[in-house]
Amino acid sequence: MRVLTGIQASGKLHIGNYFGAMKPMIELQKENELFTFIANYHSLTTSTDASTLKQNTIDAAIDYLSLGLDPEKTTFWVQSDVPQVLELYWILSKFTSMGLLERAHSYKDKVAKGISANHALFSYPVLMAADILMPDAQIVPVGKDQIQHVEMTRDIAIKFNNEYGDIFVLPEHKVQEDVATIPGIDGQKMSKSYGNAIDLFMDEKALQKRCNKIISSSTPFGEPLDHEGDTIFALSSLFLDKRETLELQARYYSGKEGYGHFKKYLKELIWEELSEARERREYYLNHIDEVNDILAMGAKKTKIIANKKMEKVRIAIGL
Repeated sequence: MRVLTGIQASGKLHIGNYFGAMKPMIELQKENELFTFIANYHSLTTSTDASTLKQNTIDAAIDYLSLGLDPEKTTFWVQSDVPQVLELYWILSKFTSMGLLERAHSYKDKVAKGISANHALFSYPVLMAADILMPDAQIVPVGKDQIQHVEMTRDIAIKFNNEYGDIFVLPEHKVQEDVATIPGIDGQKMSKSYGNAIDLFMDEKALQKRCNKIISSSTPFGEPLDHEGDTIFALSSLFLDKRETLELQARYYSGKEGYGHFKKYLKELIWEELSEARERREYYLNHIDEVNDILAMGAKKTKIIANKKMEKVRIAIGL
């Protein structure tokens, strides 16, 4: 199965990113033909600083390689290194009604949050459609807020195919239903914009300080603690199997440990989970040329696919 995922180059990654998107994506490469790109064209809708976007792009590549993305199994590239996607984006615009774009939830939400209502933001779903349709992606893993974009991609592809024949594969979305909302240190959804995130690659001392800031109840030490609704427990459970989760519940109810103990335990879980990733990250930070070579190799492979697809598209429409 050919699977496509896109990565926003938007700065430091956190625990919510890891469990919500990154870890499941890394698992997909085991049994699928995985295509993964860093969406720096998409990032232009919110980015205003060239050097920051450039740095965020290479940082995203390093982070994903560190977390286990295997360039021998996964085609990995930077979106702007395959500019054919912009040609397809323009062609697909002909098959995209204004009404379809005006109904996009993501556009409305971002404008409501104060992001400038420009054409790039408005036509974002068309570029996303080009990203998906160019490599004939069959499956697109997304969060629930992105399902609509995959459905819009299908609508655009169907209109094109109805007029010119079966040029594009119709993709299906895949949502990881079993991942609940991951809380930040204040108990709300973990997000960089909320300032409540636990970053993936903090040093050990800073990580412990961050865990210590997690808001907990005022239950006195020595009394049983309730794990229900507790942020420390919720985050710790992400790293545990069913048996280990039940054992942690028993520790809460015993009254022998306080929240300080469990914050230290959470830090140890995070530190251990990412131990190999930190080693790989240190390697890639010291071998940037190798990272660039991996991205160049992925772009080269993707360009071959893109050129074949665009040749069919051009012939079909008369260019």
